[in-house]
Amino acid sequence: MSQTDGNVSEILLDKVADWLMRTSLSDETLETIVRGFCERLAAAGLPLMRVHLSFSMLHPLYDALGFTWWRGRGIEVTGLRHEELARNPERFLQSPYYYLLSNNLDHVRRRIDPSEPSEFPIFDELKEQGATDYIAFMQPLGAESEHGMVGSWTTDRHGGFSDDVIAALLRLQNHLAIAAKVAVLGKLADNMLTTYLGANAGRRVMSGQVRRGDGETVRAALVMADMRDSTMLAEKEGRQAYIDTLNGFFDAIATPFNRNGGQILSFVGDGFIAVYPCGRHREPSELASREAFAAVGAASARMAALNAERKKLGRESIGFGIGLHVGNVMFGNVGLRDRLTFSVFGSAVNEVQRLQSLTKKYGHSVVASEAFVNYCGGDWLTLGEETLRGVRQKFTVLYPRDAALAAIVEEHAERTTEDGLSEAEHVMLLYRNKKQVSGPRGLIDKMLQ
Repeated sequence: MSQTDGNVSEILLDKVADWLMRTSLSDETLETIVRGFCERLAAAGLPLMRVHLSFSMLHPLYDALGFTWWRGRGIEVTGLRHEELARNPERFLQSPYYYLLSNNLDHVRRRIDPSEPSEFPIFDELKEQGATDYIAFMQPLGAESEHGMVGSWTTDRHGGFSDDVIAALLRLQNHLAIAAKVAVLGKLADNMLTTYLGANAGRRVMSGQVRRGDGETVRAALVMADMRDSTMLAEKEGRQAYIDTLNGFFDAIATPFNRNGGQILSFVGDGFIAVYPCGRHREPSELASREAFAAVGAASARMAALNAERKKLGRESIGFGIGLHVGNVMFGNVGLRDRLTFSVFGSAVNEVQRLQSLTKKYGHSVVASEAFVNYCGGDWLTLGEETLRGVRQKFTVLYPRDAALAAIVEEHAERTTEDGLSEAEHVMLLYRNKKQVSGPRGLIDKMLQ
């Protein structure tokens, strides 16, 4: 139990406030800000046993990001997904934060007495840890903003929080809100750019490539994938069911191409294009091509798992086609002066699109150009020579021998359930600790404390 007395050093508090202001100008992450803030409060002598802070987020997958700091144990980071709250609204309705909202309050303080019934479920856990006093607060991040910060301070000091400690927390809460708002706004921009443009394109835009024509020419292994019979599925399933089918298809087939050097650049209707930048030398070209083909195996395994699940539900299997190629592409901003898109274009892009369409003609789900196979290696069979629409020279089209594709599918089949996360989820996971969160409490429990 903390025995720190109620005398608070204004000099040390000023140093914490100054650190928050400096940090808000240095593009630090929320985790860095919250961790540093809590550790500095403890170092300044404030008798904090636990600090919880949650920030609402504009994000396609998450409603909020939460941080829980325990004295001597560090910080835990969790993200509350949209569906979590919908599945378990009771936890929120019984939380101190709902009490604040429903009563239009900025703060609520409760002494924690082990002999008294708990007003809020979180108090049961805090009693076990020896807590004596608890203050919850709500801090909007702007008068018109839907985003804000909620949190709580907990102490195990005998007698609870003194008035000068409460005054110090209220004062520093405002400084924290300013630093958090800067970090949240920066992260919102990063989240949106990463989600809608992709990680690489998002970084390029954030770094200043925002003018029409900005870009460069790069060499890359190219992947074009497409769903089969999508029009028929759309008519048969109806709008919402088809949207769910399309998202399930992308989750299954596209995820492997968004890691290990791969970048999904854009989704086009029921297909997508991905690149593995590799430079002009043979060794990096071989590596990129092999990574792309390994992703083909993972995608095929994931599609098999998806179709097995659809079969159980009495739904039709989803077919797909994948084209593989290597070439130079232009990567940059195109469009109107005031309405741009960041994408990849050039003759190699047209060629991989034409190759992908040949999967329909030849009845194989995966085909590749001779250039790709020469770098990738492996066991491939020739389908024939094709004159691609809009391309002068003929292309030798190949497909992986069934045994070769089956081997790489089997290699990746056991990994299909390990990591089905989308790109946006991986961005959020950059905040999370490597260590496991202890205890049986669910994710939503940790966000509403």
